[in-house]
Amino acid sequence: MKVYIADDQTLFRKGMARLVKSFPGILEVKEAENGKELLDLVKENPPNVILMDLEMPVMDGIEATEKVISRYPDIKVIILSMHDSQQHIFYLMEVGAHAFLLKNAEPEEVEEAINSVIEKDFYQNQLVVDALRKGARDRKKAESRPIFNHTLSLTEREKEILLLICRELTMKEIGEKLSLSEKTIHNHRARIMDKTGVRNTVGLVKYAYESGLLD
Repeated sequence: MKVYIADDQTLFRKGMARLVKSFPGILEVKEAENGKELLDLVKENPPNVILMDLEMPVMDGIEATEKVISRYPDIKVIILSMHDSQQHIFYLMEVGAHAFLLKNAEPEEVEEAINSVIEKDFYQNQLVVDALRKGARDRKKAESRPIFNHTLSLTEREKEILLLICRELTMKEIGEKLSLSEKTIHNHRARIMDKTGVRNTVGLVKYAYESGLLD
Protein backbone atom coordinates (compact mmCIF):
# COMPACT_ATOMS: atom_id res chain seq x y z
CA MET A 1 0.00 0.00 0.00
CA LYS A 2 1.02 3.58 -0.67
CA VAL A 3 0.02 6.11 1.98
CA TYR A 4 0.27 9.90 1.65
CA ILE A 5 0.14 12.25 4.64
CA ALA A 6 -1.06 15.85 4.30
CA ASP A 7 -0.38 18.08 7.32
CA ASP A 8 1.25 21.47 7.70
CA GLN A 9 2.67 20.69 11.15
CA THR A 10 6.12 19.33 10.31
CA LEU A 11 6.76 17.52 13.58
CA PHE A 12 3.38 15.75 13.55
CA ARG A 13 3.59 14.89 9.84
CA LYS A 14 7.07 13.39 10.04
CA GLY A 15 6.20 11.50 13.21
CA MET A 16 3.11 10.08 11.52
CA ALA A 17 5.18 9.16 8.47
CA ARG A 18 7.64 7.21 10.61
CA LEU A 19 4.76 5.45 12.35
CA VAL A 20 3.00 4.48 9.12
CA LYS A 21 6.24 3.20 7.58
CA SER A 22 6.48 0.74 10.47
CA PHE A 23 3.14 -0.89 9.63
CA PRO A 24 3.26 -4.21 7.72
CA GLY A 25 2.29 -3.92 4.06
CA ILE A 26 3.20 -0.24 3.64
CA LEU A 27 5.51 0.10 0.65
CA GLU A 28 5.66 3.87 0.28
CA VAL A 29 4.87 6.97 2.34
CA LYS A 30 4.94 10.52 0.96
CA GLU A 31 4.32 13.85 2.68
CA ALA A 32 2.58 17.08 1.69
CA GLU A 33 2.36 20.39 3.57
CA ASN A 34 -1.02 21.42 2.16
CA GLY A 35 -3.87 20.29 -0.06
CA LYS A 36 -2.43 21.72 -3.26
CA GLU A 37 0.90 19.97 -2.75
CA LEU A 38 -0.99 16.77 -2.00
CA LEU A 39 -3.03 16.97 -5.20
CA ASP A 40 0.18 17.42 -7.20
CA LEU A 41 1.56 14.23 -5.63
CA VAL A 42 -1.69 12.34 -6.24
CA LYS A 43 -1.81 13.42 -9.89
CA GLU A 44 1.74 12.17 -10.41
CA ASN A 45 1.29 8.85 -8.59
CA PRO A 46 -2.04 8.05 -6.83
CA PRO A 47 -1.81 6.38 -3.40
CA ASN A 48 -4.13 3.84 -1.81
CA VAL A 49 -4.77 5.91 1.31
CA ILE A 50 -4.44 9.56 2.34
CA LEU A 51 -4.19 10.72 5.95
CA MET A 52 -5.65 14.22 5.70
CA ASP A 53 -5.33 17.10 8.14
CA LEU A 54 -8.13 19.67 7.90
CA GLU A 55 -6.51 22.97 8.83
CA MET A 56 -3.77 23.67 6.26
CA PRO A 57 -2.68 26.80 4.34
CA VAL A 58 -3.06 27.27 0.55
CA MET A 59 -5.73 24.54 0.34
CA ASP A 60 -7.36 23.08 3.45
CA GLY A 61 -8.23 19.45 4.03
CA ILE A 62 -11.93 19.81 3.32
CA GLU A 63 -11.37 21.21 -0.17
CA ALA A 64 -8.60 18.69 -0.82
CA THR A 65 -10.85 15.82 0.31
CA GLU A 66 -13.66 16.98 -1.99
CA LYS A 67 -11.28 17.13 -4.95
CA VAL A 68 -9.67 13.76 -4.23
CA ILE A 69 -13.02 11.98 -3.78
CA SER A 70 -14.45 13.46 -6.99
CA ARG A 71 -11.37 12.87 -9.14
CA TYR A 72 -9.98 9.65 -7.67
CA PRO A 73 -12.86 7.54 -6.26
CA ASP A 74 -10.59 4.57 -5.54
CA ILE A 75 -8.41 6.52 -3.07
CA LYS A 76 -9.40 6.17 0.58
CA VAL A 77 -9.30 9.35 2.70
CA ILE A 78 -8.83 9.20 6.47
CA ILE A 79 -9.38 12.52 8.21
CA LEU A 80 -7.05 13.48 11.06
CA SER A 81 -8.26 16.32 13.26
CA MET A 82 -8.10 17.80 16.75
CA HIS A 83 -11.80 18.68 16.57
CA ASP A 84 -14.54 16.13 17.28
CA SER A 85 -17.63 18.20 16.42
CA GLN A 86 -20.35 15.74 15.37
CA GLN A 87 -21.70 18.18 12.80
CA HIS A 88 -18.22 18.52 11.32
CA ILE A 89 -17.70 14.74 11.17
CA PHE A 90 -21.13 14.20 9.58
CA TYR A 91 -20.35 16.73 6.86
CA LEU A 92 -17.01 15.04 6.10
CA MET A 93 -18.77 11.68 5.83
CA GLU A 94 -21.22 13.29 3.41
CA VAL A 95 -18.29 14.56 1.35
CA GLY A 96 -17.10 10.96 1.13
CA ALA A 97 -14.31 10.59 3.70
CA HIS A 98 -13.78 6.94 4.62
CA ALA A 99 -12.74 7.41 8.25
CA PHE A 100 -12.27 10.05 10.93
CA LEU A 101 -9.56 9.91 13.62
CA LEU A 102 -8.53 12.34 16.29
CA LYS A 103 -4.87 13.33 16.19
CA ASN A 104 -4.35 11.79 19.62
CA ALA A 105 -5.53 8.36 18.39
CA GLU A 106 -3.45 5.37 19.42
CA PRO A 107 -1.04 3.98 16.79
CA GLU A 108 -3.00 0.72 16.77
CA GLU A 109 -6.16 2.55 15.72
CA VAL A 110 -4.32 4.33 12.89
CA GLU A 111 -3.13 0.97 11.58
CA GLU A 112 -6.60 -0.54 12.00
CA ALA A 113 -8.21 2.37 10.14
CA ILE A 114 -5.80 2.07 7.20
CA ASN A 115 -6.40 -1.67 6.88
CA SER A 116 -10.16 -1.27 7.28
CA VAL A 117 -10.61 1.37 4.57
CA ILE A 118 -8.62 -0.82 2.17
CA GLU A 119 -10.44 -4.07 2.99
CA LYS A 120 -13.93 -2.73 3.77
CA ASP A 121 -14.01 0.78 2.23
CA PHE A 122 -14.83 2.28 5.64
CA TYR A 123 -13.63 2.52 9.23
CA GLN A 124 -16.33 3.01 11.82
CA ASN A 125 -15.33 4.16 15.30
CA GLN A 126 -17.54 5.64 18.01
CA LEU A 127 -16.91 9.20 16.77
CA VAL A 128 -18.36 8.32 13.37
CA VAL A 129 -21.26 6.28 14.78
CA ASP A 130 -22.33 9.13 17.09
CA ALA A 131 -22.03 11.72 14.31
CA LEU A 132 -24.07 9.63 11.84
CA ARG A 133 -26.78 8.99 14.42
CA LYS A 134 -27.04 12.67 15.31
CA GLY A 135 -26.93 13.73 11.67
CA ALA A 136 -29.72 11.29 10.82
CA ARG A 137 -31.88 12.51 13.72
CA ASP A 138 -31.34 16.17 12.87
CA ARG A 139 -32.15 15.62 9.22
CA LYS A 140 -35.33 13.73 10.01
CA LYS A 141 -36.48 16.54 12.29
CA ALA A 142 -35.78 19.12 9.58
CA GLU A 143 -37.65 17.23 6.87
CA SER A 144 -41.44 17.07 6.65
CA ARG A 145 -41.21 13.80 4.70
CA PRO A 146 -38.82 10.83 4.91
CA ILE A 147 -35.40 11.53 3.44
CA PHE A 148 -35.22 8.18 1.73
CA ASN A 149 -38.10 6.19 0.28
CA HIS A 150 -35.82 3.52 -1.22
CA THR A 151 -36.00 1.21 1.81
CA LEU A 152 -39.24 -0.34 0.68
CA SER A 153 -37.62 -1.29 -2.62
CA LEU A 154 -34.84 -3.24 -0.93
CA THR A 155 -35.42 -6.97 -0.64
CA GLU A 156 -35.01 -8.68 2.72
CA ARG A 157 -31.75 -10.21 1.47
CA GLU A 158 -30.48 -6.77 0.42
CA LYS A 159 -31.37 -5.31 3.82
CA GLU A 160 -29.56 -8.20 5.50
CA ILE A 161 -26.46 -7.64 3.39
CA LEU A 162 -26.60 -3.88 3.97
CA LEU A 163 -26.65 -4.38 7.74
CA LEU A 164 -23.67 -6.74 7.52
CA ILE A 165 -21.78 -4.16 5.46
CA CYS A 166 -22.54 -1.60 8.17
CA ARG A 167 -21.07 -4.01 10.73
CA GLU A 168 -17.82 -3.82 8.74
CA LEU A 169 -17.76 -7.35 7.37
CA THR A 170 -15.85 -7.81 4.13
CA MET A 171 -17.59 -9.13 1.02
CA LYS A 172 -15.89 -12.49 1.59
CA GLU A 173 -17.01 -12.63 5.23
CA ILE A 174 -20.60 -11.76 4.28
CA GLY A 175 -20.58 -14.49 1.62
CA GLU A 176 -19.33 -17.06 4.12
CA LYS A 177 -21.93 -16.00 6.70
CA LEU A 178 -24.80 -16.24 4.20
CA SER A 179 -23.44 -19.24 2.27
CA LEU A 180 -23.21 -17.18 -0.92
CA SER A 181 -20.30 -16.55 -3.27
CA GLU A 182 -18.27 -13.37 -2.91
CA LYS A 183 -19.30 -12.43 -6.47
CA THR A 184 -22.99 -12.72 -5.51
CA ILE A 185 -22.43 -10.40 -2.54
CA HIS A 186 -20.69 -7.87 -4.80
CA ASN A 187 -23.69 -8.01 -7.17
CA HIS A 188 -26.11 -7.45 -4.28
CA ARG A 189 -24.01 -4.52 -3.07
CA ALA A 190 -24.07 -2.96 -6.54
CA ARG A 191 -27.87 -3.27 -6.68
CA ILE A 192 -28.24 -1.74 -3.21
CA MET A 193 -26.07 1.20 -4.22
CA ASP A 194 -28.07 1.64 -7.41
CA LYS A 195 -31.39 1.61 -5.52
CA THR A 196 -30.22 3.98 -2.80
CA GLY A 197 -28.30 6.30 -5.10
CA VAL A 198 -25.09 6.27 -3.05
CA ARG A 199 -21.50 6.03 -4.31
CA ASN A 200 -19.63 4.04 -1.69
CA THR A 201 -19.76 2.21 1.63
CA VAL A 202 -19.81 5.49 3.56
CA GLY A 203 -22.98 6.40 1.70
CA LEU A 204 -24.51 3.00 2.48
CA VAL A 205 -23.85 3.42 6.20
CA LYS A 206 -25.33 6.94 6.16
CA TYR A 207 -28.35 5.59 4.29
CA ALA A 208 -28.85 2.82 6.86
CA TYR A 209 -28.96 5.36 9.70
CA GLU A 210 -31.13 7.89 7.90
CA SER A 211 -33.63 5.29 6.68
CA GLY A 212 -34.02 3.75 10.12
CA LEU A 213 -32.39 0.40 9.33
CA LEU A 214 -29.74 1.23 11.94
CA ASP A 215 -30.63 2.90 15.21
